[in-house]
Amino acid sequence: MRGEGFLQMSDLFRSLILGLSLAAAIGAAEASDLPSKKGPPPAPVAPAVTWFDIAFSVKGMTDYNFRGISQTDRKPAIQGGAELQIYNNLFYLGVYGSNVDLATRPDAEIDFYGGIRPKFGDLAFDFGVWQYYYPGEKQLIDGAGVFWTPKNTDFTEVYGKVSYTFAESLTLGANIYYAWDWLGTGASGTYASLTAKYALPFLEGLAVSGELGHYWLGTTNLAIWSTVPATNLPDYTYWNAGLSYTWKNVTADLRYHDTDLSKNDCFVLTADPRGITTGTGRSKWCGAAFVATLSFDITASSLGVFAAK
Repeated sequence: MRGEGFLQMSDLFRSLILGLSLAAAIGAAEASDLPSKKGPPPAPVAPAVTWFDIAFSVKGMTDYNFRGISQTDRKPAIQGGAELQIYNNLFYLGVYGSNVDLATRPDAEIDFYGGIRPKFGDLAFDFGVWQYYYPGEKQLIDGAGVFWTPKNTDFTEVYGKVSYTFAESLTLGANIYYAWDWLGTGASGTYASLTAKYALPFLEGLAVSGELGHYWLGTTNLAIWSTVPATNLPDYTYWNAGLSYTWKNVTADLRYHDTDLSKNDCFVLTADPRGITTGTGRSKWCGAAFVATLSFDITASSLGVFAAK
């Protein structure tokens, strides 16, 4: 009797399981015929475009060092500029200015530039033209009537840059600049460099970076220099390395600059007036230098102007 009861209970249990399974299958079939409550997938959203933006920059530095050569006689500089950016910064036009202390005693250096910055993911390019303008300069002539500088040292460069960022932390770059009338001397000037920047993982905003470059300079034009014969300008190698920290819109940078120029070759490139007055024909403007820089950068779009649409 006990065995028969057990068999009856087993049959009843199997029947219950079978019935539940059948009901679940029928419910699933009916549910598949009902319209989905989620509806169709959302249409893709077009990426926002910032058609126009303006970037502003202000810098203070202990020395304006340009490719290894001091532009302020080892004294501090204040710089600032504005850049109009078009279509997500694909096209740009800008103006930049700095105080300088050079052999021709210009009132300032004012730069005008423009170009295009195409990007393909982590690969970025930059092609443009840069005009260096030195208003109010005067040709350096010594008491013997020797012309040490051209009358006008304004010049134009064209450039191309490429960079690639790995895992949002390491950026490697290559750059080339060409001027057909370097500093108004009639000599060509080609500068090429490799750059690297690494964002340190233990503190957001902290990075190390550096540059290694070489300048190839041509021969000056006799007609420009008047009483000074044509000169083969010395080529040189330049490098820098430094540490920077960015917090919001402020960046602090401490950097070491140096070249392989001798003091005599430095004088040939700069016409440092001190080398004339002392009669040494030497200059310290191209030697090793530690430069501290504090900069502030902001865009109009970050303030709600020209917001992305």
